[in-house]
Formats: sequence, structure tokens, C-alpha cells
Amino acid sequence: MAYGNASPGTPPTGLPAESERHASWLELFFDLIAVAGVAQLAHLLHGTPGGGDLGFYCLLFLAFWTAWMCFTTYGNVAAEKVHTRTVLIGMFGLAVMASAVPGVRTDHAQAFALAYLLVRVLASRVWQGRGEVVADWPVAQLSVGVVPWLVSLWAEAPTRYWLWAAGLAVDLGLTFALSRNRILARAQEEWEEHAAGDKRRARPRPAAARFDPRHLDERLGLFTLIVIGESVALTVEASSEAEWTSRLASLAVGSFVLLLALWALAVRRSCGVPLLGFGVLAPRFALPLHCVTTASLGALAASLGGAVEHAEGHVPAGMRWLMCGSVAVFLSVGLVAGVASGREVRWATMVGAPVIVAPILLGAFAGRGFPAALVWALVVVARWPWLYDRLSGRRHEQGNASA
Repeated sequence: MAYGNASPGTPPTGLPAESERHASWLELFFDLIAVAGVAQLAHLLHGTPGGGDLGFYCLLFLAFWTAWMCFTTYGNVAAEKVHTRTVLIGMFGLAVMASAVPGVRTDHAQAFALAYLLVRVLASRVWQGRGEVVADWPVAQLSVGVVPWLVSLWAEAPTRYWLWAAGLAVDLGLTFALSRNRILARAQEEWEEHAAGDKRRARPRPAAARFDPRHLDERLGLFTLIVIGESVALTVEASSEAEWTSRLASLAVGSFVLLLALWALAVRRSCGVPLLGFGVLAPRFALPLHCVTTASLGALAASLGGAVEHAEGHVPAGMRWLMCGSVAVFLSVGLVAGVASGREVRWATMVGAPVIVAPILLGAFAGRGFPAALVWALVVVARWPWLYDRLSGRRHEQGNASA
């Protein structure tokens, strides 16, 4: 992963080419709590979700992911200097957010907002006194986006949800609007003003926080892997309560193979993003792709679990579109990541068109088929990038042999 002015694949100064660090037990525990929230969010799409349900899911997922990412950034930079108590408090905040999801549309909305405020403010305060500026992912350090969340404590639905969306939009807007150099320059100016006004309490001169690229890749990849595992768990849970028939068996096997195909595209890549090469994108671009990737997997889990209930009939339109749309979004992220990783135009055309158009066509015209047939069709779509690479490699070998 490229950071700052480093060339792709080049680690920041002072970091080894291959980091020796791995995710700690505390970090893994933290990730499991976050994914528990993703599992709760998937239930928001149960049944026949509409556009409003999907929008609400995306809003809450972004809030969960942002809160988790703030502490992931802290752990990555601070390494062994992480304050365990601080991380545990942040973990508790995420657990409250997860617990509040089932009733977030009614009496648990304030609890959800308060827990989010706790996590974000705590994640911002951990950088005080460290003399480091998270210029590559400023959301981790800035707290201006929590102001609308604070106001939402006195608002009613749907106004509170618009305030939540506004707060998240501020965070993302600042992330992309403020360049790395501008953030560092502003931090230097504030330091100079403080040093001139109060020389008795000197603070360390601010410097750019250094990410550990391999450790960050591992954390994000593990998060993606755990979300895929939760998708399998939701399908298994739904299957255990249904009557076991040949159609259910075909659907269950197809669901597992589909998730396996998506796993092959994502987990063995950088940041758990499908087809993203190592050292290609800076965090402010790679991390949003990870958010979209995992959100699409969570939505797919909900649709696969719901499809089990209709194994002997037809998939409702809303559930069908959710399933096909989730796969299309996941593969679209892979298309963007593949192009960013240096894939040629021919690849983008020959792979991109099928993986985007085919799920849309299936969502529109596969309403009369059984769920198992739809899932197996999506398996073919998900395996197309791999198959195209195999066919292209074989043609290339035959061309070299002919020459």
C-alpha cells in the first residue's frame, strides 16, 4: 500500500519491507465485536427489503465501520503502545451500538447515537499528546463530524437519521477534500501558534503518523474474512430451521460456493478488497473500498439467509434485487481495484461488462426461477474474472508456443 509520497509498494521510511507485526488478541477481539454489529445490521434487510431499508442499512453500516476503523487506525500506528483500557472502552461502545440495532428505529436510537459519540470522541482523544497527525485517514483524528450526532439526541425520526447521514458526510467530505500536505501544514501552523503563546508547556512538533501497511492489510483482510464467515453462519442458521429437500441442498451448496468465490477474490488481496494489488492505493482511497466491500457482503448474507425460506418457491423481487445487487457492487469494487492495480483496458472491458450487466439482468428477469438456480448463476458471474484470466493465460501460452 502506498503512503504519502512513497512509490507503490514502498513502505514508509523507518518501516521494514515486510512487517513482523500481526493482529493481536485484543485487536481480534475488537474485530469480532464489530462484526457482531454487522450481523445485527444484516437483520435489517430480512424479508423483502425496500429502498428505505437498504438506505438505512448503508447508513448504520457506515457508522459502524467508521467507528471500528478509527480504533483500527489507532492500533496500527500505536502498535505496542496502545492503551488497552481505551480499546476496551471503545469495544464496549461498539457492543452497545450492536445491541441497539434491533430497536434503533424506536426507543434505542439515542443509545446508538450516544455509543457512537463515545467511540468517536474517545478515538479522537487518543491522539492528543502523541504529536502525530493522521494525514492519510483524518477521520480517525477529527471530531467535527460528531456534532450532528450530538444534535440528533434531541431530534425525532426521520430528522435524526438525516443528521447522522450529515455527520458521516462531513467526515468523508473532509477526508477527500483535505490533502495530506494541507493537513500537515495546518497542524504545523497550530503547533507554532501554541508554542509562541505558551512556551512553558511545549508540545512535540507534529509529524505524519506512519501506518504499518502489512499489519493494516492483515486487519482489513481478517475483517472481510469474518464477515464472510458471518454470511455462512446466517445461511446455516436459516437452513437448520427449514425442511431439508433437494432444492434446499442445492441452494445451500450454491450459497457456500458463491461465498467461497468472493473470498478468493478478496481475502488474498490487499486490504480485503477484491483484486486490489499490494502497494497500489493510499488509505484514503483503499479504506472506502473496503467499507463498500464488507457492506455488500453483509447485504448478501441477509439475502442468502432469506432465500432459504423460499427454497421451494420464487425469490421475492426485493430479496432478488438485494442478492444480485450485492454481488454486482462487490464485483464492481473489484473492477475498480483491478484497474487501479494495472489491469489493461481489454481486461476491464471483457471482465467488467459481464460482472456488472449479468447480475442486473438476473435481478430483472430471474423472478420465476428457483432460488438455487439464481445463486448458481451468480456463482458463474463471480468466477468469471478467474476464468477469463485462465483463458487469457492459456491463449498467451499458445501464442508463445506458436511463435
